[in-house]
Amino acid sequence: MTQILEIRDLKALAKRRVPKLFFDYADSGAWTEGTYRANEEDFSKIKLRQRVLVDMTNRSLETTMIGQEVSMPVALAPTGLTGMQHADGEMLAAQAAEAYGVPFTLSTMSICSIEDVASVTTKPFWFQLYVMRERGFVLDLIDRAKAAKCSALVLTLDLQILGQRHKDLRNGLSAPPRLTPKHLWMMATRPRWCMKMLGTKRRTFRNIVGHAKGVTELSSLPSWTAEQFDPQLSWKDVEWIKERWGGPLILKGILDPEDAKMAAKTGADAIVVSNHGGRQLDGAPSSISMLPRIVDAVGDQIEVHLDGGIRSGQDVLKAVALGAKGTFIGRPFLYGLGAMGKEGVTLALDIIRKEMDITMALCGKRRIADVSRDIIADYAM
Repeated sequence: MTQILEIRDLKALAKRRVPKLFFDYADSGAWTEGTYRANEEDFSKIKLRQRVLVDMTNRSLETTMIGQEVSMPVALAPTGLTGMQHADGEMLAAQAAEAYGVPFTLSTMSICSIEDVASVTTKPFWFQLYVMRERGFVLDLIDRAKAAKCSALVLTLDLQILGQRHKDLRNGLSAPPRLTPKHLWMMATRPRWCMKMLGTKRRTFRNIVGHAKGVTELSSLPSWTAEQFDPQLSWKDVEWIKERWGGPLILKGILDPEDAKMAAKTGADAIVVSNHGGRQLDGAPSSISMLPRIVDAVGDQIEVHLDGGIRSGQDVLKAVALGAKGTFIGRPFLYGLGAMGKEGVTLALDIIRKEMDITMALCGKRRIADVSRDIIADYAM
């Protein structure tokens, strides 16, 4: 491949460089993957208004997300097993995001720990929290995020139980991978990945191992989450988490206007319209299709972000036009990471920024703060 011009170029390269079980983990959805596909496809149904003979100079994508300045309305989403796309993946992605001026969100189910990421960054990052049955471990996670000076807590609401992802089950997903003939073959065909992984000690879930009670090793994500993720999580839990955290709080996993109204009452700083990348309830609507309804319901009460399906800067612009104050990207940066490490994450951000900037200009806008539904063809007067 001589030129990388779009996110799907990074995806193709990552597929050649990352072992199948980990590439499939990033590039899959639940059951039929219908919602996963809809997340992407529904963006293409949104048409933009082309405007001409307007001043397109001095453009700016700078804005804020939960009051924090960002170079563009994009944050790196929390993604599990990021450090299995590339050695020390969370650390590299966090460094790339920091240099770019956008937030990085570390997942509870990361390979590199909160402390690992804090050791290689100079600015605060965000931390995503899953609520476990073992409340002492949850409180410890919050305290560790505070000690690392994380500037926002992202509480995920839509993973009380784990949706079935057929590819992960068929691949026998684990971190580190099991040493079966199948898994050894998957790794042996990716020598570049193997060499990088041999050079790091970070190959398991370091936020959990050595921190959760009695957990000295952890290979199976599905079995541990089935035991530990709390299916009784309720709106009441948001209150004590918010109190313990004491800082900016983002609620991720809202896909229904009624839930959005409940979320707005909690006093959280923002919600993320999300269906977990199509990895939980297959058959649920796409994130972008629900965004306008949720913005109409609570947009004047709480900041609204969007996660799911973004594969280009145009997608980001469409989300902002439909009311999102910010967006989260997961797979685009994972493809970049798997393809080229830290450089690939930066390249993914470059691609999205350039596409967003050019599209915004061709829609007749110079500042992202001025983008609204009037650039969407269906909303034209």
